Amino acid sequence: MATQRTTTVPSGRLWTGAILLLLVVFYLAHRMTRTTLPVRAATVVRSSLKSTTSTNGVVEPVDNFEATAPFPGVIKAVYVHEGDKVAQGKLLLSMDDTDAHARLAAALANLKGAQAAYDATVKGGTQEEMLSLNGQIQSAKMEQEQAQSSLAALEKLQMQGAASAAEVAAARNRLTAASNSLAVLEQKKTARYGPTDLAHARAVLTDAQAAYAAAQQVVDQANVKAPFPGTVYSIPSQATEFVEQGKTLLEMADLHKMQVLAYFDEPEVGRLKPGLPVRIQWDAKPGAEWHGHIERVPSTIIRYQETRNVGQAVIAIDDADGTLLPNTNVTVSVTISDAANVLNVPRDALHTEQGKFYVYKVVDGTLHRAQVKTGASNLTQIEVLSGLSEGDTIALGTTNGQPLSDGASVNVLR
Repeated sequence: MATQRTTTVPSGRLWTGAILLLLVVFYLAHRMTRTTLPVRAATVVRSSLKSTTSTNGVVEPVDNFEATAPFPGVIKAVYVHEGDKVAQGKLLLSMDDTDAHARLAAALANLKGAQAAYDATVKGGTQEEMLSLNGQIQSAKMEQEQAQSSLAALEKLQMQGAASAAEVAAARNRLTAASNSLAVLEQKKTARYGPTDLAHARAVLTDAQAAYAAAQQVVDQANVKAPFPGTVYSIPSQATEFVEQGKTLLEMADLHKMQVLAYFDEPEVGRLKPGLPVRIQWDAKPGAEWHGHIERVPSTIIRYQETRNVGQAVIAIDDADGTLLPNTNVTVSVTISDAANVLNVPRDALHTEQGKFYVYKVVDGTLHRAQVKTGASNLTQIEVLSGLSEGDTIALGTTNGQPLSDGASVNVLR
């Protein structure tokens, strides 16, 4: 009779085999069920990268001339029209200046009187006074000579016993008195007026000169002449009109020397530098543009139109041709940077974490996180200094809203 034998497998080895089988099944299931992310992608390229910022501004002349009414009065005549190009010195407008000329004549008479008084003070008196004083000096000299001669004769007679000591003393006193009188007259001729008198005369003359200059200025302002060659661009008044003192009569400027006062929002101010190139456009002339550069960067921040904090920058217009008018509103575009042949990627490919930037490279259908260093940028592109090579493919984002992650499988949609 045959004997039946049974083999028993240890339970530990059974559990190990089961676990390995489960892992293999799980891995295969994961491979078969793993989601492939549909992504938009871009290629890392080399190209020019220009960064600009735009804002609004107001055109203004570098040298502006504004004539205002020097006194209340009537405009007698206007000799030009708006838009006229005028030469330096051309008469542009005149007011009725009858009263101004009368005040000028009175100021001139007062000036001449003050000048004569000052000259007389410096010289010791007027011509008439000097002639009279010279006559007095001559008489005093003759009297002194006579007293000297008389004293010498009496002294000689006294030695001969023919004249008394009292007579000699009296003659000596007459000589002393005559000499003193002559000395006083000589001093009067050379120093008739003291420092106080001279200072007063000089002050009166200075006041008279200022009054005459002011009267002359009023006459000049009543007859407006072009201070430099330019274009008359505003005449708010007309002939026969009565105007109050200080009202604007006329404005002119050299329209080939213009600038723009541009208003940059506060975050942009730090990017501005003197010399940066600027493009200028005016809605009134579509398609036309002018060019310039930043001449002066903002020095402070101000509130503008109750909605913006801005800095005012001065932009010199390099090719002003006379067509840009003062006080017009323009758009200015400043080129902050213009780098040629730099490695760059779209801005939406860039991610940040703890202050460091990274992108997702697509390699063999899988995402690989790569840290990068960046440089210049504009609204759409950003320069990559390190971390990528030309021709690399980078993910921009998914089309189904799923987040990108390192190691994810992707399907690149072109």
